[in-house]
Amino acid sequence: MDQRIKFRHLQTFLEVARQRSVGKAADALAITQPAVTRTIRELEEVLGVALFEKEGRGIRISHFGEVFLKHAGESLAAVQRGMDSLAQARASGGPPLRIGTLPTTSATFMPDALADFLAIGTGTHVTIVSGENRFLLDSLRLGELDLVVGRLAAPERMTGLIFEPLFSEEVAIIVSPDHPLAVRRNFTLGALANYTVLMPTAGSVIRPFVDRLLLTNGIPELPNTVETVSDSFGRAFVSRHNGVWFISRGVVADDLSSGRLVELEIDMGETRGAVGLTTPASVEPSAALTLMKQTIRNHVEARNGRF
Repeated sequence: MDQRIKFRHLQTFLEVARQRSVGKAADALAITQPAVTRTIRELEEVLGVALFEKEGRGIRISHFGEVFLKHAGESLAAVQRGMDSLAQARASGGPPLRIGTLPTTSATFMPDALADFLAIGTGTHVTIVSGENRFLLDSLRLGELDLVVGRLAAPERMTGLIFEPLFSEEVAIIVSPDHPLAVRRNFTLGALANYTVLMPTAGSVIRPFVDRLLLTNGIPELPNTVETVSDSFGRAFVSRHNGVWFISRGVVADDLSSGRLVELEIDMGETRGAVGLTTPASVEPSAALTLMKQTIRNHVEARNGRF
């Protein structure tokens, strides 16, 4: 590696690439915007290419930046693994394990799988992070996570990653038991226009499935929508305000079983997608990660795909 490229160059580049904003990157790194700009310019001078381009009032990563991104991420991830190994050696405990989970897995098998893993007594310190698929995959590439458990992302989001499918799941349309649509047997998706609809956010992995479902049913846009990835907000809103909620079925599996919420009887086969384990392609899994993945597989098999 060119000796002029420092750790701060890679860290700043990756943060700007992730945030798509110098200002947001500066906030995340706790430095000034001029410092971020200066660091990026230094890196561009060393590489001899422009890593970012202007796009409207913001910026986007350039073609050369995309090429450099994967290698920069791998380098920073290697440093992160080295730091983790040192921390492990100092603590004389098991290797740290950082897992990103989407709501559909957080609400179903992951709590039980984690409990079984901890009962084995490896001494591993486990961190569970929840969030949108895009954020979790970015963190996985940067070495901030070891595993992401959730839906398969779009192909362009899977560069440098490996996906192992476990089961498939549909999006469901959820309402309260006393919702007017809950007692109707013959209605079309167009009826949703009469209610406030909770939609997955634009960056969520299930949003393209929901958009495609609506378009194929002749609904390019709904008049009253709220975007959210908060399952607690979704439960409260549909229970109190006759809302309609597009959400992965696994997230509300317990609510459906108990009758607290109900699913509208509409064919949702078009929203079916694979749920599984995503890991970096170029990283050898630790013994703890291998054991965690097997524990997850065991729980999925025990449920026979019932989520």
